[in-house]
Amino acid sequence: MPNKVIETPYPLIDADPHASRVIRYFRPSDYAFWAGATGAFPAALIFWEMADPTRVRLKTPLRLGGFLGFVGGFLLAYQRSSVRFWGWSENSREEKMDMEELSQRAREGKPLYGESHQPEWVQAAAFRNSQFSQLKFSAFPMFNLVNHQHHGVDTSKYGTKEEADE
Repeated sequence: MPNKVIETPYPLIDADPHASRVIRYFRPSDYAFWAGATGAFPAALIFWEMADPTRVRLKTPLRLGGFLGFVGGFLLAYQRSSVRFWGWSENSREEKMDMEELSQRAREGKPLYGESHQPEWVQAAAFRNSQFSQLKFSAFPMFNLVNHQHHGVDTSKYGTKEEADE
């Protein structure tokens, strides 16, 4: 079954980026978003307590709120970075970083997307399960932790075509 081609306003960098690449490509605004979400959850608890006092010590709820804000902020920052990989928002910085990183790997003769010791069918199943999974983090957070060759882009732009022809 062929992959569905999605028209995007910006170039597609990777249809299913590995989790380490998504995190490495975080922008400072993603970190700020993460920090804001981390602080917003406990702040909301404090304001809620001010509006409707319960006279309960907030030490434990604030800790839990800080943890939930930290996790939720990370998931939001991860999703924002993934959206740029898909070409759904402005991604010129990521496009340049991707071209440099993968062109360097192609020049060194390394596999573009890393080596995997799993069989091909496991790699394909991991791709099918994790592609666009960042859109449903609220139900089930899933990350691509498998190196595979299913990324939806033409790898010849990195200089791999010349090597394949030789």
